[in-house]
Amino acid sequence: MRIAIGSDHAGYWLKEEIVRYLSESGYDFRDFGAYSAERCDYPDIGLAVAEAVARGEYDRGILICGSGIGMSITANKVPGIRAALCNDVYTAAVSRSHNDSNVLTFGERVVGVGVALEVVRTWLSTEFSGEGRHANRIEKIREIEKKYCKGVN
Repeated sequence: MRIAIGSDHAGYWLKEEIVRYLSESGYDFRDFGAYSAERCDYPDIGLAVAEAVARGEYDRGILICGSGIGMSITANKVPGIRAALCNDVYTAAVSRSHNDSNVLTFGERVVGVGVALEVVRTWLSTEFSGEGRHANRIEKIREIEKKYCKGVN
């Protein structure tokens, strides 16, 4: 599994902890920045990660900002992205099994390192159920994207 990860300045320190976890766990990943705690704009990094996932260069993405909200809003503007703001293990599991989320977002100012790492572990290890009502709902989301986004197939 290839993972794209990024943060703004407000999520930088938590991103660094997650990068360390991904590296120690043997995941194939790319850090899209921020590369310091110096102020930057979350839409720039959120868009880069979301586009890389949408193009299929990465299987999943992880985005961190202060609250997780800005990154979630940004990523969800990209057709094909189902970004889920998950500040606990339950929502991380359900976002994968029911919603086939492909981008995880959360806030450094909301969750501590221990919880964040558990959320990441859960999210990365949970598969989409891929059948029945959940698959039908994902298809409905794709139809909404086709309706409102030019050039989406």
